Amino acid sequence: MTQKTPPLFNFLEVPRPEAPGETLEVLLTRKGLRLERIVSLGHTTPEGEWYDQRQDEWVMLAAGRAALLIEGEEKAREMKAGDCLLLPAHCRHRVTWTDPESPSVWLALHIMPE
Repeated sequence: MTQKTPPLFNFLEVPRPEAPGETLEVLLTRKGLRLERIVSLGHTTPEGEWYDQRQDEWVMLAAGRAALLIEGEEKAREMKAGDCLLLPAHCRHRVTWTDPESPSVWLALHIMPE
């Protein structure tokens, strides 16, 4: 039996979210993995809130600009297109800003614990 190939799509052709906002689309799931496309426009993590995930997350900013603050660091890490980062499980982090003028497009790979 031949497996059907999914249709071609352009990762960077994204619908513009309402500002400030963010949309998330799961692109692929496999045992222990989840691949997402996240589109942010003027998005920030609400004050006092942190992402604290039980899985590792490798994230790349494919388009746009953004900044991530890692708990315990004094300054947010400013990111531009092409920058990537591995966030180990339970590495508390938050988005301090994303570009309010043009969408920031993220590729996020979640690696579930065994």
